[in-house]
Amino acid sequence: MAAAVKRIKLGSQGLEVSAQGLGCMGMSAFYGPPKPESDMIALIHHAIDTGVTFLDTSDMYGPHTNEILLGKALKAGSGLRENVELATKFGINFQDGKREIRGDPAFVRAACEASLKRLQLDCVDLYYQHRIDTNVPIEVTMGELKKLVEEGKIKHIGLSEASASTIRRAHAVHPVTAVQLEWSLWSRDVEEEIVPTCRELGIGIVAYSPLGRGFFSSGPKLVESFSEGDFRKHLPRFQPENLDHNRQLFERVNEIAARKQCTPSQLALAWVHHQGDDVCPIPGTTRIENFNQNVGALSVKLTQEEMAELESIATADAIKGDRYDGEKEMAAAVKRIKLGSQGLEVSAQGLGCMGMSIAYGPPKPESDMIALIHHAIDTGVTFLDTSDLYGPHTNEILLGKALKAGSGLREKVELATKFGIRFQDGKMEIQGDPAYVRAACEASLKRLQLDCVDLYYQHRIDTSVPIEVTMGELKKLVEEGKINYIGLSEASASTIRRAHAVHPLTAVQLEWSLWSRDVEEEIVPTCRELGIGIVAYSPLGRGFFSLGPKLIESLSEGDFRKRLPRFQPENLDHNRQLFERVNEIAARKQCTPSQLALAWVHHQGDDVCPIPGTTRIENFNQNVGALSVKLTQEEMAELESIATADAVKGDRYGGSISTHKNSETPPLSSWKAT
Repeated sequence: MAAAVKRIKLGSQGLEVSAQGLGCMGMSAFYGPPKPESDMIALIHHAIDTGVTFLDTSDMYGPHTNEILLGKALKAGSGLRENVELATKFGINFQDGKREIRGDPAFVRAACEASLKRLQLDCVDLYYQHRIDTNVPIEVTMGELKKLVEEGKIKHIGLSEASASTIRRAHAVHPVTAVQLEWSLWSRDVEEEIVPTCRELGIGIVAYSPLGRGFFSSGPKLVESFSEGDFRKHLPRFQPENLDHNRQLFERVNEIAARKQCTPSQLALAWVHHQGDDVCPIPGTTRIENFNQNVGALSVKLTQEEMAELESIATADAIKGDRYDGEKEMAAAVKRIKLGSQGLEVSAQGLGCMGMSIAYGPPKPESDMIALIHHAIDTGVTFLDTSDLYGPHTNEILLGKALKAGSGLREKVELATKFGIRFQDGKMEIQGDPAYVRAACEASLKRLQLDCVDLYYQHRIDTSVPIEVTMGELKKLVEEGKINYIGLSEASASTIRRAHAVHPLTAVQLEWSLWSRDVEEEIVPTCRELGIGIVAYSPLGRGFFSLGPKLIESLSEGDFRKRLPRFQPENLDHNRQLFERVNEIAARKQCTPSQLALAWVHHQGDDVCPIPGTTRIENFNQNVGALSVKLTQEEMAELESIATADAVKGDRYGGSISTHKNSETPPLSSWKAT
């Protein structure tokens, strides 16, 4: 108890708080029945007297009763309100027994006013969005929060469990003071992108669950103390199949704590404190003796060597189980990557829109597809892929409507479309002559309701026209401001080189997945040599890695996969073996086989952007979850050892579909303009 509780600046907007806070959630919810009110008020008063003045609550805790408790505690002592920094949250609502996430302006305002009433306050110091509403642009939510600041109802704005791109977008509307995130020795994924983003922007970091939801107090024995209604009983990391593995981390921490003559919980908490003076952990407790022990962590000093030792044992492999049940569906943050070397930045995962309009059965309802596109953008998946072939034409029209249906959506996305495949008298033709290139571009812009498209691909290579001629016209379209960047799809290495010599290519689109790896031999190395980004289409093997051979049973009338060689009976039984092996590894990784297959593509490098397609929000969410699946070098090698050329029977396409293998064009000297 001897440690003095110093003060720190939380973020760069003027908020000063105690270096350690008090999470109040467990007093009213989640960790068993609510605790006696008088005991909890006494604990809150004890915390304030000790110097722990940063108190954390939410309208969700109870729901509502935790805020009421805090309101009573601050009213019960003279001048207490002036001595504390009070943070509460909004955004998680229970309607008809179901949890919903809300961030629309009307809800934000109503939630704030209700919290102020329960807290018996006119103003709250820090107001967080508890979870991000992926149906509402963050700019809209922040706009309403900004108004609440201007009206004096809140002093500072915070976000909780937000992606780096969401944090940036929010901060551009109004400065964000703090981001709350789970950070502890067993939850370190935030160090990759979220923490650096906060530091770059001058945003404070509030670490919740710094003791691993109590794991670092007792280790696996903690489970024996859970009372009825303790939600930790249902968390994956506390399940028997994971707990024995996780025990090893606790034992190592306990050994180091013994050397330091402190408790393992104090050591774990001290590790968080040593992350920097811009970090404030908020351990929760319902007992004064545990509170005193937590404050004691402030006196535990760690050397650089001790920090390194702790971090060497607290690796991703040291922990089994997600933080929350079903976490992989949505918890992943969608980072941004540079696609190629020409300046285009896109979301690390894109959305292939073809199946919304063609190829995978009948076109889907327009309103549903627009909702899916908006959901993708709000989630941070902003790289949208279409083509004038899809429909034909109707997919571009759909994208145009989707971007017009929301304020400012065009500025948030990177839109790619394609030209080069057309149907004439029922026959497919490939065209790349200058007149066609220009006419196709202008028609696409009209359908998309745009003046300029971000990335314009030649969908298939016209082998009757020198690639230099096609690229010459595309270069003119760049100069005229009708397209920003040029790409090729299904082009050979030599065609890519010749095209790049006329005007720099930004991206090459190719089929790359665990069952389509021939591009690794020559196409991928050529792109990397030239600084060209790689866009991987069909990264899930046209859905094969979602269900395996059973997928064929779900295909509707008109689904073109029914005709693809790899889905034919004579090949499908052989290909089943690859799916089964992938499924086995996915079970070990506690993810779906489709997430594992998609994660494998992501791990090819930061110059690769997969664009899985879907027509369902639940499948989209699962695909985004692949971003949180981390693969070791050994796991990558294992996947590649089973995903060999011999593991797959059947060509990618049937008939005479053009691919990179037959995409050579005549020499420029042979061209005679007409």
